[in-house]
Amino acid sequence: MTCPRHRIPAWTRLLLTLFVLSLCIWLPGCSASEDAGTAQASTEESDSDKDQKGGGQDKEDDEDKEIAVPVEVASLGRGEIESVLRSTTNLEAESSVKVYSQAARLVRELLVEEGDHVERGQVLLRLLDDEQRSALAKLKSQHVKESREYDRQKMLFAKELISEELFNNATYEMDQLAISMEDAQRQLSYAEVRAPFSGTITARLVNLGDQITLGQHLFDLVDFDSIVARIYVPEKDLPRLKVGQTAWVTSQSGTTATRGRVQRISPIVDPQTGTVKVTIAFNGQGDVRPGMYVDVNLITEVHRDALLVPKRALVYDQDQIFVYRLGEERRVERLLIESVLEDREHVEPSTGLKEGDQIVIAGQAGLKDNALVRLPGDPDPETEDDTNTSESDKDADTVLASKDSE
Repeated sequence: MTCPRHRIPAWTRLLLTLFVLSLCIWLPGCSASEDAGTAQASTEESDSDKDQKGGGQDKEDDEDKEIAVPVEVASLGRGEIESVLRSTTNLEAESSVKVYSQAARLVRELLVEEGDHVERGQVLLRLLDDEQRSALAKLKSQHVKESREYDRQKMLFAKELISEELFNNATYEMDQLAISMEDAQRQLSYAEVRAPFSGTITARLVNLGDQITLGQHLFDLVDFDSIVARIYVPEKDLPRLKVGQTAWVTSQSGTTATRGRVQRISPIVDPQTGTVKVTIAFNGQGDVRPGMYVDVNLITEVHRDALLVPKRALVYDQDQIFVYRLGEERRVERLLIESVLEDREHVEPSTGLKEGDQIVIAGQAGLKDNALVRLPGDPDPETEDDTNTSESDKDADTVLASKDSE
């Protein structure tokens, strides 16, 4: 028995045909899109990996790259250097005296004023002396009379007309009278107050008409040529001291230095302070005054043609002194030096350096031997890297543009 066949309508077959054709067209397009997407993702992943690898490599390169330390250098030259002992003190005059009265009388005449220069023996003031003059005149008159009597007694004693006792009494009276006259003369001399030495009146403590007392302070007299500065030098510096060495003294009120010389060096060391007293004299030179507070620079040694290293360049490590010398390829060398002489700004090294060497005077803190440095005129490394990067980017853009044009 056979089943009857059903015919499929024509419109149905047309729809099926269109559906099949659509599938054939759609499936290849999806496959191509998936392939394109996969390829693009792979490309982006590859580029990302490259960027990450490149960035890591750049980071490793930056870490391995040595950074130059910015410093300043100076060339060594030659000049004069002095070894100086520094101290402070007050000036004083070795010839300084207070003038006192030797009699209690009235001031009749005042002859000098503060600041006046006087010579030795010059009269400074006169006191009232009428009474003393009268007493001396009486004694002189009596002395004339007694002298005549003594001559007569002497003649009689020579002729043995008087006893020896009478003659001895006459001699005694003459001697006593001579002593009285000397006392009267001395009392009269006290009426004139005189300068004991040449100098300058620095203080007048009496006025005309004053009634002064015995031992009253009248004047202060100072010889400015005797002004000295006494300083105390540590015992360890004693071998460096010599009589005649030059010293420069500067007062707190001025900038002009006065030259002096070592006059005396004490032969003993003070056991309490461990110092030696040194006396510096000026011999009347300069504008120095007693009582001035001064800075003293005692020059113990001078080198005329010394290699001078600025103290700014020194690096102290415990008890040692180092400097950094600039070498080839902008690298520095750490050198140990020993100071021969030093002043406020420079030191003279014993060995290791020569004239013309360039040493670091700024930025040396933290430097190490053979460190790479950069001077003020050198280009900045960061700026240089940015410039190189910009040039590389420009080259890459140029290559891409040429590819696009092709």
